[in-house]
Amino acid sequence: MQIFKVIEDAITKPSIPHEPYKQSLKNWAMYCLRDRGFKVVYAQNADFAIEPKNGKKLYFKVTTNPDDVDNSCSWIVWDSAAKSASLIPLETE
Repeated sequence: MQIFKVIEDAITKPSIPHEPYKQSLKNWAMYCLRDRGFKVVYAQNADFAIEPKNGKKLYFKVTTNPDDVDNSCSWIVWDSAAKSASLIPLETE
């Protein structure tokens, strides 16, 4: 999906670096996505959602622990050692 490429670029080439002592991973990720023009909204069963103009909501959770990742939604994972974020899109059949 093309939108996941744009989302991945937003978090792997952010306008501001993630500094864990200054802001939470969730707030940083939402800022990076809003900075790229995404409409970021509240989500009941995820950390946040994105509302694309021509599609259904995409749900996201954020974590610093790769073991947390499941197939409930898409994930943004922060690697503290490499100081970088990665996107794990929801696996659809």
